[in-house]
Amino acid sequence: MRAAAAPGGPVGRAARQVERIAAAIRDRDVRFAFLAARGTSDNAGRYAMYLWGARNGLPLALAAPSLFTFYQQPPRLRDALVVGVSQSGQSPDIVQVLTEGRRQGCLTLAITNAPASPLAQTADFVLDIQAGPEHAVAATKTYTAELMSIAMLSAALSDDAAAWQELRAVPSWIETVLQQDETLRDLARRYRFLQQCVVIGRGYNYATAFEWSLKLKELTYVQAEPYSAADFQHGPMAMIEPGFPVLAVAPSGRMAASLLEFITYLRRQQQADLMVLSDQASSLALAQAPVSLPAGIPEWLSPLVSIVPAQLFCYHLTRGKGFDTEQPRSIHKITETR
Repeated sequence: MRAAAAPGGPVGRAARQVERIAAAIRDRDVRFAFLAARGTSDNAGRYAMYLWGARNGLPLALAAPSLFTFYQQPPRLRDALVVGVSQSGQSPDIVQVLTEGRRQGCLTLAITNAPASPLAQTADFVLDIQAGPEHAVAATKTYTAELMSIAMLSAALSDDAAAWQELRAVPSWIETVLQQDETLRDLARRYRFLQQCVVIGRGYNYATAFEWSLKLKELTYVQAEPYSAADFQHGPMAMIEPGFPVLAVAPSGRMAASLLEFITYLRRQQQADLMVLSDQASSLALAQAPVSLPAGIPEWLSPLVSIVPAQLFCYHLTRGKGFDTEQPRSIHKITETR
């Protein structure tokens, strides 16, 4: 799609830069993407792995940054797009991956909320997520902005006008979810004694499971483990006993039938305690704690919306447990790893 036809508003402000990046990727005949990130941004990378693979035919590998730092034995990256995703752009190990990518002659891209950061200065292209200052330690709006940036690049690479149109609807879907704040606060009261749980997602929302789990760990100190519904059946299922909490993301899409079958088994055979995020009545009816998602969200964009009720739930659960939502113990806003 030509930049002149890209949507206006929040999406349109970055559309021209996204189009330039997409053109450079096509010009270089990039064969795969190699993405480095940590923490929340690593979960955004999991979304890119599914999205760019499914909709753009671009395989994506998640980097092991220690190969570039401690081991100093980086893999061969010929024909790769080397991507660093970081809200602060400060972590030396992510910077080192892009530095090595440039040394090997690869096209490099920084997706960051800090366009003057070391990561941005290292990259050939910078995609500023434009989230504005995020003062709380646990990243929330920067995560959704990273997902939006990744989705915009997918739309530009696919030259798909319909995809841009669907991107325009994301803010309204999120506004609908935000209207459930009181419902999520009530559900958080139900779970105020939660100490451990598993978080289930699959496909595009594999990333959502990981990010929801991370926020539970960061803010509420709950032992929350993320799984693909498929991986969970290869061993971890054994931990389920009656009343064990399972948090599931199950929106419409190609994974919906499989997830419905899975959570039906968890509820009826295993007597698990289910919290389910979905737009499907059949999935919500199985949950002791149902949370409705807006109807009509394309599966490829559902992670941008489904993470919002998960974030709100974590916020209210943190307050209900008497913890600080802005300053969790033991962690800092900027973490520099090597």
